[in-house]
Amino acid sequence: MQGHQPRKRFGQNFLADAHYVRRIVDAIAPHPGERLVEIGPGLAALTRPLIERAGRLDAVEIDRDLAGRLASEFGTDQLTLHVADALEFDFAALGAGLRVIGNLPYYISSPLLFHLAQYDALITDVHVMLQKEVVERMTALPGTPEYGRLTVMLQAVFRITRLFTVPAGAFRPVPKVDSSVVRLVPLREAKATISDVALFGRVVAAAFGQRRKTMRNALSTICDEAGLERAGIDPGVRGETLSVAEFVRLANDLAERAA
Repeated sequence: MQGHQPRKRFGQNFLADAHYVRRIVDAIAPHPGERLVEIGPGLAALTRPLIERAGRLDAVEIDRDLAGRLASEFGTDQLTLHVADALEFDFAALGAGLRVIGNLPYYISSPLLFHLAQYDALITDVHVMLQKEVVERMTALPGTPEYGRLTVMLQAVFRITRLFTVPAGAFRPVPKVDSSVVRLVPLREAKATISDVALFGRVVAAAFGQRRKTMRNALSTICDEAGLERAGIDPGVRGETLSVAEFVRLANDLAERAA
């Protein structure tokens, strides 16, 4: 690993298989002039070919040792380095048309995706590598075991496509699970209007807080049966059976009546 000791606190597993590096870069298909932003470039396995194709990119790296290595390898005309925690980074500071790329540590994948969703108006697309099970949840359909809060919150903002699996053996050190590469594209005009984003988040979180509860019981502190029925939701069903559109309709109805 080129003299770097992977840090468990940063969840570092570095992509080391050239075949999968090529597949990921081909899937991104970067072009000169595009605003590429790599989260956690690490040992630069993706950074090098991305710069070769696009000319330059921005990178957000929390590990100061790795940031120092990157700064010594690439000129400032090729790499603009932001030594920061991606969970707290203001992506709006980079402008619009962002193409976000990253091999995301498993332990921050969900909160980081929620963070990126706040910038959907500035993002062209997102290509990230995540734990395979997380991608299965992101792309799940209603009524399946994988369908949950992560699914609804992300599918309300992005069109999500699972591209391919990357086996554990492609990384150093070798993780205990396989990964998948996934593409997220903002819905733009197709995105449903959510009147109160915070309320929508509360409704979704409550619906999946205890999966076996019916909507009547799961949302008892947010609305009553009449509120569910007004929005066309059967109080006796579980949250996992509702579509993203139904969650949006329910939250918007509650927001309208609270106004």
